[in-house]
Amino acid sequence: MKKMKKTLTIAIFILTIIPKSFSQDQPNAITTAAPFLLIVPDARAGGMGDVGVATSADVFSQHHNPAKYAFINNQFSVAVNYTPWMRELVDDVFLGGVSFANRLDDRSAWAASFKYFTLGQIDLTDNAGNPIGKEKPNELSFDGTYALKLSENFSMGVTMRYIRSDFALKVQNSDLKTVNTFGVDVSGFFQSEENNYGDFNGRWRGGFNISNIGPKVAYVDGGRENFIPTNLKLGGGFDFILDDYNKIALNLEFTKLLVPTPPIYGDADADPLTPDVIIAGQDDNVGFFSGMFQSFGDAPGGFSEEIKEFTYAIGAEYNYNDAFAFRTGYFHESEFKGARKYFTLGLGAKFNAINLDFSYLFNASDVNNPLENTLRFSLSFNLGDQYEDY
Repeated sequence: MKKMKKTLTIAIFILTIIPKSFSQDQPNAITTAAPFLLIVPDARAGGMGDVGVATSADVFSQHHNPAKYAFINNQFSVAVNYTPWMRELVDDVFLGGVSFANRLDDRSAWAASFKYFTLGQIDLTDNAGNPIGKEKPNELSFDGTYALKLSENFSMGVTMRYIRSDFALKVQNSDLKTVNTFGVDVSGFFQSEENNYGDFNGRWRGGFNISNIGPKVAYVDGGRENFIPTNLKLGGGFDFILDDYNKIALNLEFTKLLVPTPPIYGDADADPLTPDVIIAGQDDNVGFFSGMFQSFGDAPGGFSEEIKEFTYAIGAEYNYNDAFAFRTGYFHESEFKGARKYFTLGLGAKFNAINLDFSYLFNASDVNNPLENTLRFSLSFNLGDQYEDY
């Protein structure tokens, strides 16, 4: 049974990366290559509905908004994270990673991170059920960022990312190949001064990140090329600074894949040489750069469907004396575009230079979530001089 479950896991995963055409009465979801790049790695964001583009800077900003590194308040930060994946089916599928950040001076910083996603060990058999080997399909990325303050309150960041997706099977007659490619992120972050609002002080934050801008890839020689998950994040937040010990941060975030929506095809009865024609939407066989712009207006259902391609999430964090944090959040995706809906809870504790964070997800959708009933954790260390941006 375990072997069957693992075989099913890899089959489902590979199906999610191959773009599909949908009939008129099916949800028109968007699929991409290397979807692991969209998995939120850290438990702090995981406890707040996966928001992070406009939260306060930390060592995990690489995934959410690398421009935040120019506001990180420690000279050096290093972190590790671990997220079990589909824990209710298998026990060796997970996402792990390491992050490092170095604030160079009052205006600039650099950072690097490594992310690794494994599908565990897959036992291969021939048609007669005889063992013919083992495989460990995996994906990974390595990236580096430079962030610079353009003013006292606004910074931008540029990230370069190497991506490797290895589903190639070392058996005869396997057409799958290992994919190597790259992506670029462009991000911005705003953080206001602390101002008085009567009974409390407050601070505004805002940010954007366009991540994984890069060329299309093919998992099969001569096969159709797939988009990598170019993704737009926009968000804002406000800190309620109640006194020297108590602070509440509220955040709202929107995301959208900058990948063309698959069109709807129909039969061309008048021309048997072209049995399928586009009857709604636009041709999604375009270059990655053109596809980014096309993605804002190519949904077969028009504007109403384009709106459904945005997800939104809200997150809240209560912080006591910068030593203890309680977090909660909610994430929502249209039922026609994936139907992910879930609530989250999280805890964080700081011991001198060590931060330990946990998060837990409660599914609110009829669609199974691979993180349902799963505890995520991340551990970070803050070293060196302190900066007082906030």
